[in-house]
Amino acid sequence: MTLGWLSIVRLGLVQMCLGAIVVLTTSVLNRLMVVELALPAVLPGLLVALHYGIQITRPNWGFLSDIGGRRTRFIIGGMAVLGLGAVGAALGVALFDTAFAAALILSILSYALIGLGVGASGTSLLALLATATEPRRRAAAATITWLMMIAGIALTAGGIGALLDPYSPALLLRIVAGVTLGALVLTVLATWGIERHLAPPAPQAAPPSLIEGLREVWAEADARAFTVFVFLSMIAYFMQELILEPYAGLVFGFTPGQSTTLSGAQNGGVFLGMLAVGVAATGLRIGSLCAWVVAGCLGSAASLAAITLTGATGSAAALMPAVVALGLFNGMFAVAAIGSMMALAGQGRGAREGTRMGLWGAAQAIAAGFGGLTGAAAVDLLRLILVPDASAFGLVFLAEAGLFILAALMALRVIPDRRHVAVRITPGE
Repeated sequence: MTLGWLSIVRLGLVQMCLGAIVVLTTSVLNRLMVVELALPAVLPGLLVALHYGIQITRPNWGFLSDIGGRRTRFIIGGMAVLGLGAVGAALGVALFDTAFAAALILSILSYALIGLGVGASGTSLLALLATATEPRRRAAAATITWLMMIAGIALTAGGIGALLDPYSPALLLRIVAGVTLGALVLTVLATWGIERHLAPPAPQAAPPSLIEGLREVWAEADARAFTVFVFLSMIAYFMQELILEPYAGLVFGFTPGQSTTLSGAQNGGVFLGMLAVGVAATGLRIGSLCAWVVAGCLGSAASLAAITLTGATGSAAALMPAVVALGLFNGMFAVAAIGSMMALAGQGRGAREGTRMGLWGAAQAIAAGFGGLTGAAAVDLLRLILVPDASAFGLVFLAEAGLFILAALMALRVIPDRRHVAVRITPGE
């Protein structure tokens, strides 16, 4: 009457679909607006920040799925809204050349739908996993679904990179419509019948209000410190999200397909980094989660310095290895930070685990939007004052590297340096 491994993998397919659609907006459409349409990088930065900002409502979606009794309808409905937003955003890109005002309005509405769709579907999916998975399997289930999301991002970015050349608006719309329709169909198939085979949740006393719960958690010193760490590290993590593909296009002359393939390779590195930490930390018992977080942050900083150096030297051949290295260390940092978050969620006052995760999730969403927007705006400002493209992007990458170093130093203070806090999968389960 709980989720087995097959059901967990099926739900992981939904997470993979979420990643596949979202990467269209944060990677492909962003690059097209900045390079092909020559729009200021701050414009897609504001749109992506809007979709992240709307995800602050995630706790509300979780509450609605709690009282609704069945979460599948929110998962499928959210995916449908997300797909509609993605198609609208692609149509907006196609309209910018001929009807700027209409394209801008359509884009704002579409990115708002993307935020709502991700919030509704993603939050309900995680709530279903958390409530229907045995405690001994929860950490493994979270790792499996996260890796599948990264795989969806990497496969979509790489596949679209091969299909998008030569670029045309009509081709873009066909690709986006195909990806979103496929994601919706796969979501329906993946979730079909799962909740019917689960035991109904035991009745519980009504929780305190969301505001009261957040006040109680914020009063905990450890929760406050970890919230600041999440916010700082996520700014660093997402600061390059909206400028890496434009960097490849403006500095090295990459085509839309080539830069999208570069993004796919980066996310492939993220996947490998997450997998490496999972095997090393939980399988081989090498290193603590704190050590892996610090290693990921410092490695990310070094990779960003290498990416800056490729622009300074004009070495296009060195860009791909540097970007893959960035993805690898980003993945190491991300999965270790997630493991630390899961371990820390149970500390402090009881029955507030979900509130702590919600607080840290909100901090992550705000930081993601702020980081992406700040990176894009900084590049625009530097280019406006006639700084060469390579130098403008390089200064932002180096600033991001500095934030990763600060995050590493803070991790040493806020993350307990102990081994094996993650739940391991027992052989034969």
